[in-house]
Amino acid sequence: MTDGRSFASSSLARHLVRGVVGFGALVGSVVLVPVIWPVSLALAALGVLAFRGCPTCWAIGLAQTISRGRLRRSCSDGGCELKVAERPRSSA
Repeated sequence: MTDGRSFASSSLARHLVRGVVGFGALVGSVVLVPVIWPVSLALAALGVLAFRGCPTCWAIGLAQTISRGRLRRSCSDGGCELKVAERPRSSA
């Protein structure tokens, strides 16, 4: 049974942009600690905000964003199965 929690973004491009901003801000915050620590602290906060909490949550969201619409979970009789969703065939 699912609790409705999803870390996925509405599009893959949006999710990847969040990752670039998050990792860039975190790396920048580490590099700037000895030089300008207040800016470093602000960049760390921006990185955490871009990741919506943590880089692991972002990575889980990346997997969810990529698999969205491709996998379906069905549960019955106390067991669950993960199946590839059927795609409608396009008429050419």
